[in-house]
Amino acid sequence: MDVWSSLMDGFATALTPMNLLFAVIGVLLGTAVGVLPGLGPAMTVALLLPVTAALEPTSAFIMFAGIYYGGMFGGSTTSILLNTPGESSSVVTAIEGNKMAKAGRAAQALATAAIGSFIAGTIGTALLAVFAPIVVQFAVSLGAPSYFAIMILALLAVTAVLGSSRLRGFASLALGLAIGLVGIDSVTGQRRLTFGQPLLVDGLDIVVVAVAIFAVGEALWVAAHLRRTPLHVIPVGRPWMGKKDWSRSWKPWLRGTAFGFPFGALPAGGAEIPTFLSYVTEKRLTKHPEEFGKGAIEGVAGPEAANNAAAAGTLTPMLALGLPTNATAAVMLAAFTSYGIQPGPQLFSSQGPLVWALIASLFIGNFLLLLINLPLAPVWAKLLQLPRPYLYAGILFFATLGAYSVNLQAFDLVILLVLGALGFMMRRFGLPVLPLILGVILGPRIEGQLRKTLQLSAGDPAGLFSEPIAIVVYIIVALILAWPLIFKLIRRNRPAKKPLLPANSGAADYSD
Repeated sequence: MDVWSSLMDGFATALTPMNLLFAVIGVLLGTAVGVLPGLGPAMTVALLLPVTAALEPTSAFIMFAGIYYGGMFGGSTTSILLNTPGESSSVVTAIEGNKMAKAGRAAQALATAAIGSFIAGTIGTALLAVFAPIVVQFAVSLGAPSYFAIMILALLAVTAVLGSSRLRGFASLALGLAIGLVGIDSVTGQRRLTFGQPLLVDGLDIVVVAVAIFAVGEALWVAAHLRRTPLHVIPVGRPWMGKKDWSRSWKPWLRGTAFGFPFGALPAGGAEIPTFLSYVTEKRLTKHPEEFGKGAIEGVAGPEAANNAAAAGTLTPMLALGLPTNATAAVMLAAFTSYGIQPGPQLFSSQGPLVWALIASLFIGNFLLLLINLPLAPVWAKLLQLPRPYLYAGILFFATLGAYSVNLQAFDLVILLVLGALGFMMRRFGLPVLPLILGVILGPRIEGQLRKTLQLSAGDPAGLFSEPIAIVVYIIVALILAWPLIFKLIRRNRPAKKPLLPANSGAADYSD
């Protein structure tokens, strides 16, 4: 009852006319900036942080919540329409979403992303309000061995189900892990794969890598085939989801929410792993496996719901522990400290009205986002009616602008072009791009958790199996790796069915 009354007080604060106006402005600003290619939620929030500086804390954070959710919607829009994810958690949405857009179903992809975001965000925010103490307690109880095992599972699960061959999937993963090694070794302090270039010491920013592999690689691939293929305008298609789209989307929305919130609440979780696992799950459970890789709506609904549920979950460790688990949460943490507020165990008691107004504003921002942007889905989809030379020129311009704005270093533009050429070559030789992105994101995290585990066990590999959750995950990993061999043995040992007629018998002879 304390939670319910506190939340009602938060709504009373957030629904005042002035604070409601700030929420609307935040949603509009977040969407407008987030829809620019290469600018994801983290960058959107960072760019608009000065806008909130002159406001009093409660109004500022209500506006901030609108910017946060608006930026996330904008990131999914560019992923679907332009194959340009603004951040790593939008990468999976681009896989099927962009294929749907090219098939004339951009409005349906945007609609299922928006509705899934609303459902997952609402459920996730409710869980944040009710179960924050319980989830944080569980998250803190997990050790490095469990985190390491979960990340290994995510790597293998995604790599094993993508692409036409496992060999190409693992080759792409190896490229991603190699790119993830660039920078300084966190333990020894030695430089790795920097080739004497000081600007590589801090490693490669994931936004630059994702924009290069997806946007620049796609633009180069289209340019290479532009003269050989007839110029056509991609149709917008029907402006709304049909009955079949609804029936194929509602279960992925709920499953994605179930994946997203717990991982978002983990101190080392984030939105990447649940979006990858949601995609793998939907691919396994779908009744339309032939559509995956060609524009399956489940491949948009599930990961986008997981992304937004994880966003709500991300606020749990940030508010309760002062621990940001992704770039967006880190920017929000900076906003708290700029007001002299320190997130942590004492926040709910010392700044209760502010925190509950922020949580209430997440519900409001989520609803406003759906109300404002759902009717705009066909309008956003019409971006695809631009002729391809103009469209991809614009994509390259904004991708370059987005990559440069990460660190304001011209060197990032060189990296953008080099990795863009790599993305082009991967398309040329049929290597899936998602395992590479996954390797870049999770590689350094996996290394950190492995180092921590071995340090705790004094170098004994048995430390990797020191937690029950880790053991369960390793059993799942072993089954994933062994399943093709087991399946082949089962098929080989299964007795062959005898044909009804001999192979060369022709038609039956009834002359007797």
